Amino acid sequence: MSQASQFALLKQRRFAPFFWTQFLGAFNDNLFKTALIVVLTFDAVSWTTLSPSLVTNLIPGLFILPYVLFSATSGQIAEKFEKAQLVRLIKWAEIVIMGIAAVGWLTHTLWLLIFAVFAMGTHSTLFGPVKYSYMPQQLKPEELTGGNGVVEMGTFVGILLGQVFGDVVVMHGSLGITFVAAVTIGLAVMGLLASYRIPVTPAPAPDLKIAWNPVTETVRNLKHSAGNRTVFLSMLGNSWFWFYGAMILAQFPVYASTWLHGDHTVFVLLLTVFSLGIGAGSLLCERLSGRKVEIGLVPFGSIGLTVFGIDLYFASRGYGGTAAVDAFGMLAQTGAWRIVFDVVMIGVFGGFFIVPLFALIQLRCAPAHLSRTIAGMNILNALFMVAAAGVAILLLGQGLTIPELFLATAILNGIVAVYIFSLVPEFLLRFLAWLLIHTVHKVKVTEGERIPAEGAAVIVCNHVSYVDAIVIMAASPRPIRFVMDHRIFKTPVLGWIFRTAKAIPIAPAKEDPWLLEKAYVDIAHALHDGELVCVFPEGRLTTTGDVNEFKGGIAKIVERSQVPVIPMALRGLWGHLLSRSDTNLFERAFRKGLRSRLALAVGLPVSPAAATPERLQQEVLALRGDWK
Repeated sequence: MSQASQFALLKQRRFAPFFWTQFLGAFNDNLFKTALIVVLTFDAVSWTTLSPSLVTNLIPGLFILPYVLFSATSGQIAEKFEKAQLVRLIKWAEIVIMGIAAVGWLTHTLWLLIFAVFAMGTHSTLFGPVKYSYMPQQLKPEELTGGNGVVEMGTFVGILLGQVFGDVVVMHGSLGITFVAAVTIGLAVMGLLASYRIPVTPAPAPDLKIAWNPVTETVRNLKHSAGNRTVFLSMLGNSWFWFYGAMILAQFPVYASTWLHGDHTVFVLLLTVFSLGIGAGSLLCERLSGRKVEIGLVPFGSIGLTVFGIDLYFASRGYGGTAAVDAFGMLAQTGAWRIVFDVVMIGVFGGFFIVPLFALIQLRCAPAHLSRTIAGMNILNALFMVAAAGVAILLLGQGLTIPELFLATAILNGIVAVYIFSLVPEFLLRFLAWLLIHTVHKVKVTEGERIPAEGAAVIVCNHVSYVDAIVIMAASPRPIRFVMDHRIFKTPVLGWIFRTAKAIPIAPAKEDPWLLEKAYVDIAHALHDGELVCVFPEGRLTTTGDVNEFKGGIAKIVERSQVPVIPMALRGLWGHLLSRSDTNLFERAFRKGLRSRLALAVGLPVSPAAATPERLQQEVLALRGDWK
């Protein structure tokens, strides 16, 4: 497998034009919205008789409203039409919208600008399902995490630049307003030009008949998504992230002003470091995931969101400044750098949380329904953001300070995370596996792409230690059903992990013939459902480090189900603390070191007809070599 950096995608036509199109769109959206909010906040009299607070809350609401109204329709459109042409039509619409906005800017016609806000929200609603369904069609599965990381980084950097640029430029009076009118049209044109380089991306469902009723279609989409439990709960997890983000980010302006005693530059500083944190976390996902969709990062991200959210409360209480300051003055105050660090880390762990969720939805959702699934998720995101605003208003109205609101949000995040991960244990299992191979061990996977991305197969491997299954699980891009000795299955701690992973306990015929036959039936059902099943054909852990004789049960499994067999070999686990080595327990605990080297070698598939126990044992021996 190529180990090229995720940034190599920016040199390829299948990704780069799409990336720059979405980046320029995010930049333009936020430049326009921010410029309008700032003008109506600081120069409201020249534009309207409405109160500034009403208008500045109305603008974000109008931008989000199309997500609720039109997401269901936009998802169907993205399924029915070729995506490159659809993106170009959306970009042409952006030029028209920015042209209307320019007239509003130059003539001080507020209703034209308000219309443009709603229209740009519609533009973003149409682009969203195309954005996330385009990548699975153009990127390989092992590129999805890296591609999503780059896109999320680009999106948040575009948002940041748009907000900062819109705030700074529009404050230069009529010249600044004219400049904003020109630049927003220019950015729309640049986005259109980039879109003409996007390669043809066929429609997944060209014969789809569009249902124009958004309510019934939204309900239908959510019901369909709910049929795939992992995808639906990933959608909810994604929406929860937007709830968390909205709760935190919405407080930054007042937090900067009243708690940190800062001017507008302090707010910009907080927004900047948060966005840079999101970008950094998004980019780090590929490196931490080993170029696969690693959902074990999602619990890791959730832990960070809670830990640093709580610490932001304590850091805020420890802030020593009382005088009015700008950004540089604020950084000189006691406790300021701790606040900045917490905001950065909330962004970083937010990236760890959101990127794998997007990649998982793209990978596990049916291709012909992905755009509609993304559209349904956009509706959920909008509703969660509205709910966040309501909860924030309620809590602040009950007398909570903004730091206390940060604390409440962080604690609530921990509660929600525990609930979600209890519903989908795969997230937690992958996290434990990821933690094992990134802390205790350093695992090198050879030919990992030979593990099939879809379809049924049996995996056979040598059995060296009690953590063999966790190491194999960490290397696989998809869930595996493990067949294991019923005594290991009953081990207090590891047993809970294996039961949660839907492992299949098995016993020798002389010990429990009923359990043995039940295991064969469960294996056949799992393979019939297209799952991966891992068997340790030796039947027990090795006590010498050598590969014991493979039992005949593997032949019975393959004969019944007629699926390919993938041989694997673990290397480096013999002598591990949890192996059955007869060396001193204390010596085993320290001989390997804290970052012991392991390897998992994956062989070529063996056809059912050739998958005899003797052949499979030789394959595993050859893969293992002399390294036990």
